[in-house]
Amino acid sequence: QVQLVESGGGLVQAGGSLRLSCAASGRTLSNYGVGWFRQAPGKERDFVAAIARNGIATVYADSVKGRFTISRDSNKNMVYLQMNSLTAEDTAVYYCAVRSTAYVIGVWSRKSDYENWGQGTQVTVSS
Repeated sequence: QVQLVESGGGLVQAGGSLRLSCAASGRTLSNYGVGWFRQAPGKERDFVAAIARNGIATVYADSVKGRFTISRDSNKNMVYLQMNSLTAEDTAVYYCAVRSTAYVIGVWSRKSDYENWGQGTQVTVSS
Protein backbone atom coordinates (compact mmCIF):
# COMPACT_ATOMS: atom_id res chain seq x y z
CA GLN A 1 0.00 0.00 0.00
CA VAL A 2 1.50 3.31 -1.03
CA GLN A 3 1.42 6.27 1.31
CA LEU A 4 1.76 9.77 -0.08
CA VAL A 5 2.65 12.81 1.98
CA GLU A 6 2.50 16.31 0.57
CA SER A 7 4.42 19.18 2.09
CA GLY A 8 5.54 22.69 1.28
CA GLY A 9 2.23 24.47 1.45
CA GLY A 10 1.72 27.68 3.35
CA LEU A 11 0.76 31.33 3.16
CA VAL A 12 2.36 33.44 0.45
CA GLN A 13 1.71 36.84 -1.03
CA ALA A 14 0.44 37.22 -4.57
CA GLY A 15 3.32 37.04 -7.00
CA GLY A 16 5.29 34.76 -4.72
CA SER A 17 6.42 31.17 -5.12
CA LEU A 18 6.11 27.86 -3.32
CA ARG A 19 7.45 24.41 -4.00
CA LEU A 20 5.28 21.48 -3.04
CA SER A 21 6.74 18.05 -2.44
CA CYS A 22 5.16 14.63 -2.64
CA ALA A 23 6.93 11.85 -0.80
CA ALA A 24 6.00 8.21 -1.26
CA SER A 25 6.54 5.18 0.88
CA GLY A 26 5.75 1.67 -0.16
CA ARG A 27 6.18 2.41 -3.84
CA THR A 28 8.88 3.52 -6.23
CA LEU A 29 7.40 6.65 -7.75
CA SER A 30 9.54 6.48 -10.87
CA ASN A 31 7.53 3.44 -11.98
CA TYR A 32 4.23 5.34 -12.00
CA GLY A 33 2.53 8.37 -13.43
CA VAL A 34 1.98 11.09 -10.84
CA GLY A 35 -0.37 14.03 -10.79
CA TRP A 36 -1.15 17.10 -8.76
CA PHE A 37 -4.70 18.25 -8.18
CA ARG A 38 -6.20 21.05 -6.12
CA GLN A 39 -9.47 21.77 -4.43
CA ALA A 40 -10.66 25.21 -3.42
CA PRO A 41 -13.41 25.61 -0.82
CA GLY A 42 -16.79 24.70 -2.25
CA LYS A 43 -15.32 23.58 -5.56
CA GLU A 44 -14.47 20.36 -7.30
CA ARG A 45 -11.01 18.86 -7.15
CA ASP A 46 -9.30 20.00 -10.33
CA PHE A 47 -6.33 18.79 -12.28
CA VAL A 48 -3.16 20.87 -12.04
CA ALA A 49 -0.27 18.94 -13.56
CA ALA A 50 0.96 15.44 -14.29
CA ILE A 51 4.26 13.82 -15.10
CA ALA A 52 5.01 10.53 -16.79
CA ARG A 53 7.11 7.86 -15.15
CA ASN A 54 10.00 8.73 -17.46
CA GLY A 55 9.99 12.27 -16.13
CA ILE A 56 9.93 13.69 -19.64
CA ALA A 57 6.28 13.98 -20.60
CA THR A 58 4.27 16.52 -18.63
CA VAL A 59 0.89 18.16 -18.97
CA TYR A 60 -0.61 21.19 -17.25
CA ALA A 61 -3.96 22.78 -16.73
CA ASP A 62 -4.33 25.92 -18.80
CA SER A 63 -4.71 27.99 -15.65
CA VAL A 64 -1.19 27.14 -14.45
CA LYS A 65 0.68 26.69 -17.70
CA GLY A 66 3.82 28.80 -17.76
CA ARG A 67 3.72 29.35 -13.99
CA PHE A 68 3.89 25.84 -12.49
CA THR A 69 6.44 23.13 -13.15
CA ILE A 70 6.12 19.49 -12.18
CA SER A 71 9.27 17.43 -11.78
CA ARG A 72 10.50 14.28 -10.14
CA ASP A 73 13.63 13.12 -8.39
CA SER A 74 13.89 9.37 -8.68
CA ASN A 75 16.82 9.17 -6.28
CA LYS A 76 14.73 10.74 -3.53
CA ASN A 77 11.46 9.09 -4.58
CA MET A 78 9.84 12.51 -4.71
CA VAL A 79 7.69 14.55 -7.06
CA TYR A 80 7.61 18.33 -6.88
CA LEU A 81 5.35 21.14 -7.99
CA GLN A 82 7.13 24.46 -8.35
CA MET A 83 4.57 27.25 -8.30
CA ASN A 84 5.53 30.76 -9.39
CA SER A 85 3.60 33.99 -9.89
CA LEU A 86 0.92 32.81 -7.51
CA THR A 87 -2.44 34.52 -7.42
CA ALA A 88 -5.38 34.36 -5.03
CA GLU A 89 -7.06 31.97 -7.49
CA ASP A 90 -4.37 29.41 -6.70
CA THR A 91 -5.55 29.16 -3.10
CA ALA A 92 -6.58 25.56 -2.49
CA VAL A 93 -5.64 22.29 -0.90
CA TYR A 94 -3.15 20.58 -3.19
CA TYR A 95 -3.11 16.81 -3.53
CA CYS A 96 -0.56 14.43 -4.93
CA ALA A 97 -1.92 11.36 -6.70
CA VAL A 98 -0.30 8.22 -8.05
CA ARG A 99 -1.58 5.65 -10.47
CA SER A 100 -1.69 1.99 -9.54
CA THR A 101 -0.59 0.70 -12.93
CA ALA A 102 3.18 0.59 -13.21
CA TYR A 103 5.52 0.79 -16.16
CA VAL A 104 3.14 2.63 -18.46
CA ILE A 105 4.36 5.77 -20.17
CA GLY A 106 1.78 8.49 -20.25
CA VAL A 107 0.26 11.48 -18.49
CA TRP A 108 -3.22 11.50 -17.04
CA SER A 109 -5.41 14.43 -16.06
CA ARG A 110 -8.60 12.86 -14.69
CA LYS A 111 -9.19 12.17 -11.02
CA SER A 112 -10.45 8.73 -11.96
CA ASP A 113 -7.07 7.90 -13.48
CA TYR A 114 -5.48 7.87 -10.04
CA GLU A 115 -6.06 5.39 -7.27
CA ASN A 116 -3.76 6.67 -4.54
CA TRP A 117 -4.00 10.08 -2.92
CA GLY A 118 -2.21 12.03 -0.24
CA GLN A 119 -3.87 14.01 2.50
CA GLY A 120 -3.21 17.36 0.87
CA THR A 121 -1.34 20.52 1.76
CA GLN A 122 -2.94 23.94 2.06
CA VAL A 123 -1.76 26.76 -0.15
CA THR A 124 -3.09 30.21 0.63
CA VAL A 125 -2.22 33.20 -1.53
CA SER A 126 -2.99 36.60 -0.10
CA SER A 127 -3.79 39.39 -2.51
